[in-house]
Amino acid sequence: MSRTPDTISTLRDILTRCRTIAVVGLSPQWHRPSHFAAKYMQAHGYRVVPVNPLVAREGGHILGEVAYASVTEAAAALAAQGARIDMVDCFRRSEDIPPLADEAIAVGARCLWLQLGVFNDAAVHRAEAAGLQTVSNRCVKIEHARLFGGLGWMGVNTRVISAKRLRQLPY
Repeated sequence: MSRTPDTISTLRDILTRCRTIAVVGLSPQWHRPSHFAAKYMQAHGYRVVPVNPLVAREGGHILGEVAYASVTEAAAALAAQGARIDMVDCFRRSEDIPPLADEAIAVGARCLWLQLGVFNDAAVHRAEAAGLQTVSNRCVKIEHARLFGGLGWMGVNTRVISAKRLRQLPY
């Protein structure tokens, strides 16, 4: 696949086709960005598969889903259910990405998504050479909200668009 993640049509295609997302580094703490983004995606019909070795070791759950120690372990569990991982969404440091890219390739994911501030050109090139679409330095939640009208969810009021100035402040 050619690398054109900056086009709206490519991002929209990825977010339309990839319905099962393995979120690597998903935190059980509600205030963490990974938790917020995963909860948003889950609320919009995506299946979120938590990948967090610390939580998985304790047999825990995040957002009501069983946590797994690795993408490979999560993919094996989903395969037993007749499902597959479509996207590997990485909330990890840039230097942690190469083995995650290798796992995404091995499990047959369609997309490797690196969150805001995460870059690893070697891993991205390896994933693209294996046929995966890749996105770097973008947030799944932000892109979904931007492209599918979710900006009003949790924080941005988009009910009324008006050029009229209010005569009185609403408070």
